[in-house]
Amino acid sequence: MNKLTKVGLSALCGSLAAASVANAGTLDVSGGATASWISKSGDVTGNPIGINSGITFKGSGELDNGSTFTLTLTQADQDAWSGGSMVIDTPSFGQFKVASGDGGSGIDSKDDAMPTAWEETDGTGLGTGHDKISGVGGSMNLNYKTPDFGGLTMTIAYAPSNDGVQNADKATSGTTGTKQKAADVLLDFNKSFDSASVNVFTGASISERSKAPKEGGTNTDNNEHHQEGVAGAIITYGPVKVGAQISGEYLGNRQTGSDTFGYRNVAYGVSFNITDDLSISYGFHESKRGFVSNDTHTVISEAESLQVAYSIGGASIKIASTEVEDQNYVTGTTGDKEATTVAVSLAF
Repeated sequence: MNKLTKVGLSALCGSLAAASVANAGTLDVSGGATASWISKSGDVTGNPIGINSGITFKGSGELDNGSTFTLTLTQADQDAWSGGSMVIDTPSFGQFKVASGDGGSGIDSKDDAMPTAWEETDGTGLGTGHDKISGVGGSMNLNYKTPDFGGLTMTIAYAPSNDGVQNADKATSGTTGTKQKAADVLLDFNKSFDSASVNVFTGASISERSKAPKEGGTNTDNNEHHQEGVAGAIITYGPVKVGAQISGEYLGNRQTGSDTFGYRNVAYGVSFNITDDLSISYGFHESKRGFVSNDTHTVISEAESLQVAYSIGGASIKIASTEVEDQNYVTGTTGDKEATTVAVSLAF
């Protein structure tokens, strides 16, 4: 990690207006790069060689009252800024965050929280096409996380417009998408014992649907609000970690039998740290797409991934064998895909 520079902060507004800066903040940069080769079966591969570059800028500092502040900006691949957040952690009142598509807001942080050696089941280069929960995570949103009460925390996230747009300062998204203002609530319980730990979580999200076009919106069916929910548990015992979760999404469509009204997702995974440097995992994800009244259109898509990861200092080698049945909810052999991915990552 390379220290770039030091920055100062003169004041904070609102409830923290009386707190001055105790120490100058720091801005650090870290990053990594991954080169991969993927071989697909039942799909067009083309050139199988790929490279990913990731850079994270993180600024931090402390106030006289013990509160800390953090800025995080992530450039996940090539030359595109993909997510960021500004966080203030207080000693007694919890955490406050302004998030910009960082993926860690509300229930979006639990779209697939299952243990893996490397990536989520759909994150190894072979897309599943599964529609997973997201809540307000892809939009500009405000977060509040309570202090830890015996292992239990509650996070509330709010987006004035859940449109998936990341704004620069002094800017607005200006969009009129189907989903408007939205809120997430997530309960997360973590408890550690001598050689084991337990994580249990549950959360829900609701996004108001916009009005009909004649009222200034884009919702042509003018139906119910968009709703999502998730619940799951992860148990760690020594080098073994096991987890399972279920989530659901209700789109609010209640018009005709051909409308998709929602999705139900079930996932589980197990990982095993053979040594400090070598780990293996197996992950499974099932997604069911449901229609309003026409069961003949209902499709269940399944995906599984077997992964191995080995670290050598700042370098790591990762291998994943992934299969998906009825990719993108397309039935028949055309929707069945397989892929093997080999990746070498460097951290600096």
